[in-house]
Amino acid sequence: MATEPDTAEQLVRLFAEESRARAFAAVALGAGTPDQVARTAALSPRQTVAALRRLREQGAVTTGDDGNLRVAYEVFRARARADARRERGTDERGTDERGTGERGTGQTDMVLRTFVRDGRLVRLPARWTRKKLVLRHIAEQTFEPGVEYPERTVDAKLRAWCEDSDEIDHVTLRRYLVDLHHLHRSEGVYRRPAAPPHDGAA
Repeated sequence: MATEPDTAEQLVRLFAEESRARAFAAVALGAGTPDQVARTAALSPRQTVAALRRLREQGAVTTGDDGNLRVAYEVFRARARADARRERGTDERGTDERGTGERGTGQTDMVLRTFVRDGRLVRLPARWTRKKLVLRHIAEQTFEPGVEYPERTVDAKLRAWCEDSDEIDHVTLRRYLVDLHHLHRSEGVYRRPAAPPHDGAA
């Protein structure tokens, strides 16, 4: 797992293959040998060998001191810490580690593909920098700059975004957009400003 710069995108590719996902789940559930993995995951021996080989190559699965397979949780924790440091660096500089802005990059596209599907919000990211990207996208896709919207219209538009999510409702989404200055509110009327707010606005 040390060869790829973006852990989330790498894991998506790793577990996009069903046999690898099933083999990994079997190990996480306690299967310690390839035979046990094959039985637990309902995979053929050939599928099991290929899946475990790829999982080992990517550092997701390793062999413990007892010779049994196990999930390499320490690798996941290390990559999570690295991602957190990278996020903090992005917050401070407004750029990623390669010196390019997050907006308009492949990273932004990946974030939006993960959290927004078919014009619906799956959930909001936990990381604040990614959350701001998703909220900006929702504002830009939903409201025209300078147009005034009554609250009931705003609620109806945002409710449509939340139809596929059990984790957020339109009221919370509206509050985020107002707090981040994507929407200005005055006497029950909302308007998206013509100039985008600075990402640091709160």
